[in-house]
This record gives sequence, structure tokens and C-alpha cells, in this order.
Amino acid sequence: MTTSSTPALERDLTSGALSLAIAEIAEEAARLILPYWRAGTAVETKSDDSPVTQADRAAEALILERLAALYPGVQTVAEEAVSADGAPETAEDWFWLIDPLDGTRGFVRGGEAFTVNIALIHDGYPVAGVVTAPATATTWRTDKPEGGAFRRQFGALQAGEAHSGEDWRPIRVRDRPQEGMALLSHSVTDEEATRLAARHGCSRWQGTDSSLKFCLIAEGRFDAYPRTGPTSEWDTAAGQAVLEAAGGRVLADDGQRMAYGKTRFLNGAFVAMGG
Repeated sequence: MTTSSTPALERDLTSGALSLAIAEIAEEAARLILPYWRAGTAVETKSDDSPVTQADRAAEALILERLAALYPGVQTVAEEAVSADGAPETAEDWFWLIDPLDGTRGFVRGGEAFTVNIALIHDGYPVAGVVTAPATATTWRTDKPEGGAFRRQFGALQAGEAHSGEDWRPIRVRDRPQEGMALLSHSVTDEEATRLAARHGCSRWQGTDSSLKFCLIAEGRFDAYPRTGPTSEWDTAAGQAVLEAAGGRVLADDGQRMAYGKTRFLNGAFVAMGG
């Protein structure tokens, strides 16, 4: 489906302006989230037994408002809206996938491994994405097509400035070392993690939460992230965009590039890999 925003999406995607714009939105959401962190914020349980906080809802409302102002009429599939109202029956040609606070369980525990995820999907695949880690003030993003991936540390918002902090620096996956290192979800047992890591050529593994796993592979610190348990598309799309832009791959269990807009916006098993 074509909307009035399609020409702007295509123009800004091609120039790289879109990725910069959604990075600013994700960082604004991160600043909104931080006052709730380690502050005893109330936790509710959704119908799927996953937790939700006011931080999730406030960040999602901000992201949706900012995207609608920039690119009105583009379909949005956002975690808390889907939880409240159900998922769209079908995905459009262009749509946003949004997880305003990925890793809520860890966030509630006071851990640092939670992220803001924003991705743009076109014809079933991520074409732009941003992952921001509020606790460490770090953002990873794509650029224009074939333009690579970038990371920066951002600072507090200054009057009259879009951001303060470091400039963007390019990141790239590393060549697979002789003894690869995998990242695994904390939801798997040590025995299962060891088995999954070995299946993908990694003799060692480390557990961590959220879409950070994609970004740590993208910047060349780890080599693989195999996942067998269920995830939603908003959990993975932004991380996949960043990892692919950095030279990595995300393959579904059929060995093909992981696609989006699937039934109920759910993923099956997959593996994310570096070089």
C-alpha cells in the first residue's frame, strides 16, 4: 500500500536522513525511560505473562507520535499497541516495527541490558533500524542502503542541540575466530546454551538480554546468537537491520534471510551471525 509518505520514506532512506531521524527518536525515548529505571516503577503482567511498566507505555506513545509527525500514514506495529488491541491482520508494503523497551524483565530487576528498537520494513525485510541502550547511552544504527552501520555514545540533551556526546563511528562484524563466542538468551539452560553455541561453531558463550545481542555481534565482539524460543518481530527487526548493515546475517530455520510481516508478527527459530 502506498501512502502520501512513501516518497519521503524513499528519499530519506536513500540519503540516510531516515536512520538519523529515528536515532534521535530512539534516544529521546531512552531519556524518557531512564527516570523509571531502578526507581521502583510499578509492574503489570500482560496476557502472555510478560511484564509491562509505565516506561514501556510512555516510550511507545512518544515514538508513535514522532513517527506519525515525520511520516504520516505509515503502518505501525508496536508491542504495547498489539498487546492492547491485537496485531494487524496483514502487513503493508512499508511498516514500522517498534519495541519501546525490549528486555523489560531485566529493566525491572535493575539490569542494564534493555533497549529501544525501531525498524522500518519494506517488502518483508528490514531496510533501516536503530537500537538504543538507555542505561549505557549507546545507539547503533543503519545508514543509507549499503552505507554500513554506526554506533555512538549520546549525552544529555542540550538546549538548541539534537544531542551531545560522541560522533558516529562505523562498526563491522569480525571474521570468525578459531574459537568463536556466542551470545544466548538468559531463558535457556546452561546445558542448552552450550549445545546451541557448539552447533554454530562457538566453543564459548555468554548470556545477555534484549536486542543488544545483535549489536554486540555487529561491532565485532561476538560471533553468533542462536535462538530457538519464541520472539516477536519487534524484538529482532531493528537488531537485524543493524547487524546486516555491519556485514552479518540473520537466517531463519529454513536457512533463508529472516523475513517480516509473518502471521501474528511472530518469529520461529533463527540464528544471527557475524563474519
